[in-house]
Parts: sequence; C-alpha cells; structure tokens
Amino acid sequence: MAGARKVKLDCEGSFSKAAARVVEVRSKEVFAHSDRVLDLSDVEHVHDMRVATRRLRAALEIFEPCFPRKRHRKALKKVKALADALGERRDTDVEIAMLEGLLDDAAEADRSAMRVLIDELGVRQAEANEALAPYITPKRLKKLRRRLMRLVKKAGAR
Repeated sequence: MAGARKVKLDCEGSFSKAAARVVEVRSKEVFAHSDRVLDLSDVEHVHDMRVATRRLRAALEIFEPCFPRKRHRKALKKVKALADALGERRDTDVEIAMLEGLLDDAAEADRSAMRVLIDELGVRQAEANEALAPYITPKRLKKLRRRLMRLVKKAGAR
C-alpha cells in the first residue's frame, strides 16, 4: 500500500504494548483513506481503505487477548461493518473495471450487451456508495477513532 509506515516494535516490550502500537498504526491507515472514498471517479480510495480495514481487523483478531473483551468486541464489530460496506462498493468497482477491460476485445455483437451490464453495475455501484456513506461520516469516523484509541490505551496499560 502506498504511504504505509513500518511499525517499529520493541522486542523487549510486552505483547500488549505491541498490540497497542499495531492497532494504533492500522487505525490511522484506515482514517487516512476516508476523505475521498465516495469519489466514483477514482475507485482506488475504496480499495485502499478496504485493505486498511482488513489489516486493522486482522490486528484486532490477532491481539484479542490484549484488550478488554467488551471493548474489543464492540470495536471489532464496528470495523467489520465498515469493511462490509466497503466490500460491497469495491465488488462493483471490480466488476465494472473487468467488463470495461474486456470491451475492446469483445465481438461487436457482445459490446452493446456488455455496455448495458456496465450501466446496470453503475447503478449498483451508486447504491453501494449511498449505503457506504453513513459509515464514513465525520461523526461516525470520529466515534470509531475514539473507540479504537481507548482500546489502544487499555492494551498499552496492561
């Protein structure tokens, strides 16, 4: 991923401190991609944010023992919901790109049908974008950021 920072961990540090550091960095990566994720003209923002949420989710799952159970469960649930919404949007982006890539090599008789399908996928893409929008409002992202940072503080204190 472009712009990804390497996380420096102290080999002498605790597993909980490593958990706190990794989740902190992975969380920042998620929020770094949120500002242009609804831009249908550049679908890479959705891809980058989806990858970041998958990495954050993996970190939360790996380091689960380091976090208070209830806080961890709630944070993971919120991250999964965001990832699912991003995935729905990303799926249509990929389908559209694939069909557009095949257009030039398709038989003329197939091109018009492919264009109709691309148009239908464009409608689904817009609907998925509308469904994604509530997950990335400034208020909702701020709440998720706070939730994750509280989790990080709890792990770092252990």
